[in-house]
Amino acid sequence: MLTIICDEPLVLRAAERAPPVRRADDLLVRIRRVGLCGTDYHIFAGDQPFLDYPRVMGHELAGEVVEAPAGSAFRVGQLVTINPYLACGACVACRAGKPNCCAAVAVLGVHVDGGLAELIAVPERAAIDAEGLSLDQAAMVEFLAIGAHAVARARLRPGRRALVKGVGPIGLAVALFARLDGAAVTLCDARAPRLERAARDFGFDSLVRADETAQERFAALTDGDFFETVFDATGNLAAMRDGLNQVAHGGSYVLVSVVKGDLTFADPEFHKRETTLLASRNALAADFARVIAAIRDGTIDTAALHTDSVAARDLPARFPELIARADTVLKAIVDFDAR
Repeated sequence: MLTIICDEPLVLRAAERAPPVRRADDLLVRIRRVGLCGTDYHIFAGDQPFLDYPRVMGHELAGEVVEAPAGSAFRVGQLVTINPYLACGACVACRAGKPNCCAAVAVLGVHVDGGLAELIAVPERAAIDAEGLSLDQAAMVEFLAIGAHAVARARLRPGRRALVKGVGPIGLAVALFARLDGAAVTLCDARAPRLERAARDFGFDSLVRADETAQERFAALTDGDFFETVFDATGNLAAMRDGLNQVAHGGSYVLVSVVKGDLTFADPEFHKRETTLLASRNALAADFARVIAAIRDGTIDTAALHTDSVAARDLPARFPELIARADTVLKAIVDFDAR
């Protein structure tokens, strides 16, 4: 069984491993596509805060059911995507209906081995029906759900201004769902090609380059009021600290990025706004359902999101190249069918 393993930072290799053992209540899923995201790139670089090596990456998964328990709601051959946040079901967060931030969460590809392999065994509750989606679309559900969840956390009101900082895959997902909720969305990124793509392929027209003039541009765009909601998806501590400066008085700051290190704010700036500070982690079943519905009805243009495909066996050699092309790679998808 072909498996892609990250043994340590900067070491990604293909290996043959024994098939996984399926427990009585597990589904055995043949992986067909795996989306790559910032978490995977951080794992390769050695700065993902929740991971120990070696690790099989992969949490944006699409595949077909190979084996299912007796009486399962799933059938052999069914297309599924996977909710990779395996929750304990008993902790304070799980009891409150928030398994996305379970105190003992095991995220596939981060805390436990993930789906960059031909076969994976997962609890049936982690599988989500993806009928009506293509394999590539099913592999994009999870990262879009992270954006949908961040927007749900913000409780946006139509017509209010929202700023999304960082226009990689997650930031773009946030922007798309914020727009669907009726917000007036401005995008900010240090990379001009990302902003150009957001305008060209997704129709965003309020764009600010992250440079020394950005704060003046934000003020001009908002008549000095700034933004009722600011989302950070930069993965950069300096940018995360600076984001408070763009929050309107009475506004909210939603941190979608997860980075190593301590995040600090100037307390007077934080307090004078009566800022609502929110973390957004992973996603809930309702977020997955919203994304799948949006893909099925064409509200989300997945063709524009998918920029690169890579054969699984070629991934170790091509991974550094994908990182180097961060300006132009939006969503790369690993194809286990390609030979």
